Amino acid sequence: MTTQTERFDFKGAISAQVEAAFSDIQSLYRQLHQTPELPFQEHNTSARLAEALEGLGYAVTRGVGGTGVVALLRNGEGPTVMLRGDMDALPIKEATGLDFASREIGVAEDGNEVPLMHACGHDLHSSCVVGAAGVMAALREHWQGTLMLICQPAEEIFGGAQAMLDDGLYARFPRPDVILGQHNMPALAGSVGHRPGGTMAACSNLAVTIHGAGGHGSMPAQTVDPVVIAAHVVTRLQSIVSREVPPEETVVVTVGKLHAGTQANIIPHAAELEINVRSFDDALHRQVVESIERIVRAECEAGRSPEPPEFRVLNQTIALHNDPTGVEHVRRAHAEHFGTASLYDMPRLNGSEDFPLFGNAAAGGFGGEDIPYVYWFIGATPAERWEATPGKSVSEKMRHLEMPHSPYYFPGNDVTLLTGIEAMAAGALAYLG
Repeated sequence: MTTQTERFDFKGAISAQVEAAFSDIQSLYRQLHQTPELPFQEHNTSARLAEALEGLGYAVTRGVGGTGVVALLRNGEGPTVMLRGDMDALPIKEATGLDFASREIGVAEDGNEVPLMHACGHDLHSSCVVGAAGVMAALREHWQGTLMLICQPAEEIFGGAQAMLDDGLYARFPRPDVILGQHNMPALAGSVGHRPGGTMAACSNLAVTIHGAGGHGSMPAQTVDPVVIAAHVVTRLQSIVSREVPPEETVVVTVGKLHAGTQANIIPHAAELEINVRSFDDALHRQVVESIERIVRAECEAGRSPEPPEFRVLNQTIALHNDPTGVEHVRRAHAEHFGTASLYDMPRLNGSEDFPLFGNAAAGGFGGEDIPYVYWFIGATPAERWEATPGKSVSEKMRHLEMPHSPYYFPGNDVTLLTGIEAMAAGALAYLG
């Protein structure tokens, strides 16, 4: 390892290594982009990533939490730094027009065929992990400790992080001292955004079944109409934010699905709702979910429902709270590598991630003390388009650009891929170098 008196040029070394390996990483990225896979179905994706990491000299374990991959590079005494990338894609038909656009079809949980697309850039994230792995392997004479790489399945359904933890992630492998991750955003390509503290929202997706007593549409008095009950529920739920949440807090309650019946003259036996809840405070989040259940039960009782409503959590995750000390440490490393002009203050996002489960001991179920984590954002909008986009601030400009989960969203330009690799390597070396 380089001594303090022999200050090693990490910036130049990282850039040189990335430049030398870039064509291989770009090729990997395009392969992954062209062949997306749904959550917990990332068999080919994880195999490609595992092979790439094995080729770099890492000790690789496959099948962690289903399709997850863990790769270790032990390099003497020192801290353990975990880098996480996700792998799964979305049931979206790609409309980017790229010559390596996805034309894949997958089978969803309900058995229906769906088009597939990497519309959130998880192919980019996992490619950056492999790229950073190559940099760290090449520079191992200049750092000490253990590098732990995670290729995680099923982030889109908030399932993969918990699945890996439940499969003994911190029992079978070293427990990290710090966890680092990143996500692309439609900010300026080449820029890196940081935010200490509350950064992304907690999220719960709930399924609710309201029971009625169906019958002929001409004889409603002989039925219990679950559609009417559901309509009251939808309206009443909107009062939670306006009347139960303090004005200074941010909470979203959305009924994204309401399904009942088959035709106009049949009163159905049941109505199905799916409700999305987001907030930045985990305790407040639980309170809002309890309010939803209270309102649904009350409306069912008021509407003479013959059975209590049924509730099911489809998926959920906690709020992402970046460790302030870690953010400052990584931000300094990124400022040294990219220059302060390339950094921006990331606005708080109402989107959600299962990444914080890796660091929250209670929510992740792994016991002991929480593990500090830092999650930053890399810009994905080419400079020419960024300049032409209305607005002055990052937030103003992003309102006019495609966001992740759009069929037109493409974050994988060369500048963003380069930045993502270098940001991960510089972040890891901030602790290991």
